[in-house]
Amino acid sequence: MYAVILAGGGGTRLWPLSRPETPKPFLPLLGDRSLLQLTVDRLVGHPELSLATEDVTVVTDRRYARLVQAQIPGVRIVAEPAGRNTAAAVALAAIAIDRPDAEVMTVLPADQ
Repeated sequence: MYAVILAGGGGTRLWPLSRPETPKPFLPLLGDRSLLQLTVDRLVGHPELSLATEDVTVVTDRRYARLVQAQIPGVRIVAEPAGRNTAAAVALAAIAIDRPDAEVMTVLPADQ
């Protein structure tokens, strides 16, 4: 199994905390860690999943690739050339990530 986390929002729904330069997934709303970091923590730290950081890919707008790298060092990043929608982000992940065809891909929002 491998995980894809979608973190490509534009930062408009939680204004004034969330801004285009720092959308909601990158904000520490529930403590010291961002929502993105907490999502990765739940996956990588879950005893029944056996996922490592290398098994997690974050699909994000190219503007946020550096934020992802700073918050989750070692995670794979797929930077969308242009933000479209959830279906397009999942399709991009499916073709960009080289994993065995029989392996299960789980898709999660970064701000759950």
